Amino acid sequence: MSLIPVEEALRRVLDSVPGLVATERLPLGDFAGRTLAEDVTALRDQPPFQASAMDGYAVRSTDCPEAPVTLRVIGASAAGRRFSGTLGPGEAVRIFTGAPLPEGADAVVLQEDTAVDGDRVVIAEAPRPLRHIRPAGLDFGAGDVLLSAGTRLDARHIALAAAMGHGSLAVRRRPRVAILATGDELVRAGEPAGPDQIVASSLPSTAAIVEKAGGEALDLGIARDTLESLDERIEAARKAEADILVTLGGASVGEHDLVQKALTRQGMDLGFWRVALRPGKPLMHGRLGKTLLLGLPGNPVSTLVCAILFLVPAIRALCGDPQAGADPTEGAILGADLPPNGERQDYMRAALALREIETGSGLLSVPVVLPHERQDSSMLGILGRSDALLVRPPHAPAARAGEPCRILRLARFC
Repeated sequence: MSLIPVEEALRRVLDSVPGLVATERLPLGDFAGRTLAEDVTALRDQPPFQASAMDGYAVRSTDCPEAPVTLRVIGASAAGRRFSGTLGPGEAVRIFTGAPLPEGADAVVLQEDTAVDGDRVVIAEAPRPLRHIRPAGLDFGAGDVLLSAGTRLDARHIALAAAMGHGSLAVRRRPRVAILATGDELVRAGEPAGPDQIVASSLPSTAAIVEKAGGEALDLGIARDTLESLDERIEAARKAEADILVTLGGASVGEHDLVQKALTRQGMDLGFWRVALRPGKPLMHGRLGKTLLLGLPGNPVSTLVCAILFLVPAIRALCGDPQAGADPTEGAILGADLPPNGERQDYMRAALALREIETGSGLLSVPVVLPHERQDSSMLGILGRSDALLVRPPHAPAARAGEPCRILRLARFC
C-alpha cells in the first residue's frame, strides 16, 4: 500500500466517522467544553427594559432645553428596584447604572454634571434625548438565534446562554476514546522500569489531547506483545462501547508488530496504514463495527502529531462540529534557512518569537518560527521546548529566513 497524502488521509478518517454521538441535556454549570446539539434561541430581550448606562439623574429633555435648570428629585431607581411612578414636568429621578428608566423620562444626566441641594438638583448641561440610555433589546431580542449547533461551549457562550434565559442546554455527550498502549518494553509512568523498558509517555499525553478536544479518555493500559493480550484489551474497548479505539505503537508489519493482525482477527475493515507524513508515517486507520480505529505510531512525538492531525478532528466530527476538518494552521515568518523537503509532509518542532514589522497602518507583531535543529521523533525534550509545528509540504523547495510559512500552534491541542 503506497503512502497517501495527509489531506487524503484526513478526508478518509472523517468520512468513516460513524455518526454523531447522542444528545444529553445538562445544567448551565456542567456544559463547559461540550458541543451544542441544536441551535439556541434567546428566550428574552437583553436588556429587558430601557436602562441607564451611567449613574446620574433621569429627566425629561423638554424640561432642560438650556442649562442650568433646577428640577425636583422625586425618588430613585436602582438595579433591581425600579422607580414605580411616572416622571412629570420639572421632576427628576436619581438613577444608577443598569437601573430601569422611569416612565416619562427620555434622558440621563451624568451625576458629575449636576449639583444637589436637598430634594433639588441643578442640571448643569442640557441633555440630548436618549443620551446615556440603553434601549430594551440593545444586545439581543427574544427569538434571536445566537448560538449554533456544533459550537464548542466556553465561558463566553455560557455567559450568553445564561443571559438568553437558559438554565440547561442540549449538548453532545463526550465521545468515548479508548486508548491502548502496546509493547513489552513499556511500563506506566511512576512504575519501576526494567533495564530494557521505557515509560509509556504517549498514554497520558494522548488522554490529555482527547480531553482537551472534548472527548472522554478511557485508559485500556498496556497490552503485551501477544495476540491474547491484544484480544483481551480490544474486547475491553468493545464492552466500554468506545466510539474510537486508539492504539499506540505496534501498527507496522514487523515481527513484533501485532496490532493489525489482532484487529484483523476481530473483523477490522482496514482503511489505510501509511501516510506521507513526517513524523508519523505508520499511521493505521480502519473500522471495527461502529468503532473508528486509529493506530498511532509508538514514538511519542509521532503519536502527538498524528493525534493532533487525525484524532482531534475525528472527535470534533463525532460532536457535530462543522469545522472539524478545517485547516488548523496559520501564517508566520520563517526565522531560519531550510533545505528542500522530501516526499512527506513535514511537521517540524519549533519555537516562536514575535517580530514587529512596519505596515501602512503602523507596526504589526508577527510570529517568527524557529525550527529546532534536531527533529528525532523520540525526543520529548525538544517537544517540551516547542510552541508550534512548522508545516512543510511535500517536495517544498529550499526556503530562506524571512519567507512566509505555515505553523500549527501546539497550545490549541495540548
